[in-house]
Amino acid sequence: MKYNTWKFKETLAMDFLVEERYKYTRHLLFLIFFFFLLYSSRFWHWYSGMYQYYVLLFVYSILIAMVYINIYVLVPRFFFRTRYITYLVLLVLMGVVGLNIIGYGFRSVFAEFRTISFPKETEKGGIYEGILMCIPIILTTTTVKLLQKWINDNKKINELSNLTLNMELNVLRNQINPHFLFNMLNNVKALIRTDPEKASVVIVKLSEFLRYQLYENSEEKTLLISEIEFLSNFLNLEKIRRENFSFDIHIDADKRTLNTTFIPPNLFTTFVENAVKHSVNVSDGESYVKINIKVEDKELSFICINSKDPGYSLKDKKSSGLGLVNIKRRLELLYNDKFELNTISEDKEYTVILKISV
Repeated sequence: MKYNTWKFKETLAMDFLVEERYKYTRHLLFLIFFFFLLYSSRFWHWYSGMYQYYVLLFVYSILIAMVYINIYVLVPRFFFRTRYITYLVLLVLMGVVGLNIIGYGFRSVFAEFRTISFPKETEKGGIYEGILMCIPIILTTTTVKLLQKWINDNKKINELSNLTLNMELNVLRNQINPHFLFNMLNNVKALIRTDPEKASVVIVKLSEFLRYQLYENSEEKTLLISEIEFLSNFLNLEKIRRENFSFDIHIDADKRTLNTTFIPPNLFTTFVENAVKHSVNVSDGESYVKINIKVEDKELSFICINSKDPGYSLKDKKSSGLGLVNIKRRLELLYNDKFELNTISEDKEYTVILKISV
């Protein structure tokens, strides 16, 4: 699954208009359609024998030449470069020249083969009628060319947006993961000095974390149950390291939901990590972290509550805020505005509430 800020919806009709593999089929269908459009008219029936078809082919060739000059010369060189007045003048000029060539052919080349005679006023009316017939055809081809450019431009914008998005997501992920492991190693360092036996247990558990990082965190999505187990192991490690620390993870979802719901890896890690750090009590009092995860109506709700000691402050505030800033940006990239993130800070508790669609 790929993350998209905006997914450009393609249809078979759009593919047919822009894909290179349909190029010759597009032109063939247009030429056939245009031929039958002229074939259904009456002007070529005014001539005798085979000259009817010569007249039809003559007019068809002139009009097709005008259409392709418009598509491959006037539109890309003038219309797409916002030289609209020049384009309009040249388009009208081309129409006048083309229709005069057709009129000259009727009067000079094919005149002696005409079986029906018309007064000059009627001939002029026929030319004006021809102009009115050509205008919608020319404008239709311009519209199609403009639609092709719009579709191709949107595809390029979408591809560039996805490429930029994935690059930024990878950068954020590569910042969040080492940040988390760095804090874990600091915990091990502190335990080695105070309780080597506990430190060895933590190192064994840390290997499980690294396994998770290597095999599951590299994917774009991971199972919700795997993420919960990861958080549980992390909190158990903290419980080993710290006395007077407790935690509770409450899951409001059935097993089937937990095993079929996918989320981005390490989506909750930074929130829980910050909750653990801020739950420290300087007077060695009770500290806790409570997590509630609920899945209902394709919406996942994550609530993390940690105890708070007003007298405790982190030594490295800059480093501690790195993960939270990154996770917020990551949420924006993954879900646009389709997520809710709220924090509630009280005297003795701090709460994070996150809601996403799953």
